[in-house]
Amino acid sequence: IPLNQMPNYLIQAFVAAEDSRFFEHAGLDFQGIFRAFLKNLKAGEIQQGGSTITQQVTKSLLLKNLKRTYRRKVREAILALQLEKNFSKEHILFLYLNQIYLGQGAYGVEEAARTYFGKHARELTLAEVAILAGLPKAPARYSPLDHFMRAKQRQHYVLKRMKEEGFISAEAYNRAMATPITLEPERERAFEKAPYFTAYIREYLLGKYGKDLVYRGGLRVYTTLNLKMQQTAQQALKKGLADLDKREGYRGPIRHLDSPEDVAAFVEKSAKSFSLNPVEIGAVVVGLVEKVEDNEGRVIVRLGNDLGILALANMNWARKPNPEVPYYYGSAKIDKPSEALQKGDVICVRVLEAISGQKEEREDPFRWRLSLEQGPEAQGALLCMDPQTGEVKAMVGGRDYEKSQF
Repeated sequence: IPLNQMPNYLIQAFVAAEDSRFFEHAGLDFQGIFRAFLKNLKAGEIQQGGSTITQQVTKSLLLKNLKRTYRRKVREAILALQLEKNFSKEHILFLYLNQIYLGQGAYGVEEAARTYFGKHARELTLAEVAILAGLPKAPARYSPLDHFMRAKQRQHYVLKRMKEEGFISAEAYNRAMATPITLEPERERAFEKAPYFTAYIREYLLGKYGKDLVYRGGLRVYTTLNLKMQQTAQQALKKGLADLDKREGYRGPIRHLDSPEDVAAFVEKSAKSFSLNPVEIGAVVVGLVEKVEDNEGRVIVRLGNDLGILALANMNWARKPNPEVPYYYGSAKIDKPSEALQKGDVICVRVLEAISGQKEEREDPFRWRLSLEQGPEAQGALLCMDPQTGEVKAMVGGRDYEKSQF
């Protein structure tokens, strides 16, 4: 969509959040580059890019397949200078706002507006615009559909930057901060429902018709996907890989904390995290082993400010990995919790259910029943097709598309 179909505050929000000196520099912001260089030097690795909007355009359109190195940064800088010489600031913004990736398979502000709010970009409020402008830094991490409180934090940052840059008044800032966000994503959200299948279709279309027609031609694409079969296939693959991983044995905790200082720091950080993203039934979260009770056949696990119970029955698969002993032998299971865990272990647990009716009865109530989990190492794939017609009904390429697009 052209810039005149976008509210001015949408353009201002992205400029304030991503490149406040966009209208002043000639493609490179040397102050930003120097600031990023010092941070990277201190960290010993590339953590921050200091990229301008122009550099982001060159990176996404011309250099997207190159690794993140200083060599690529130099090429990015040269191309940014060339872009500024040949195109107006308005045209660069047009390219940027129409192709930037904003999560959930959405490229550009128009598609993102439909994906998250079920409306056109021209209809977005200032509060909604600030949500979108917070996404480029890490679309998956700040997705309002998956991590609403994180998205709100980024929204506040964007609004604050807009106020500091003089794009909005203090009154507009306060109104936007107080405006409730209602997410009304498009019903289809095909990419999220079948990411591997949709990505394969997109690659096919790009190869056959090219970027211009695929991204700007308003195509309607009809496929053989059976959504119910696809969702069942994804669930089956995830369950199968998790079961396989548990049969192989327990690889141990994420890490072990010995010092009281490390424990206190972890608990404080964990409490803040859970306050922003409250625990949900069925979710896999990270907790700290506070006590191992062999006599009771359980482990007490701290999740932020709450305690959970991990019973032996929900962790008896956690033997040490041993390919010589089949998982189905009774001797392969552990007999007591201390064979797998000890106080100070940082572990993954699944929240099975809430423990009710004990809040007033205990000084430190146990709030959750838990099971021991670990991230599967194995990947897997599933293809379901009709041999009579060759129609692909379901296609799953791996455990999690966000982590592996292979």
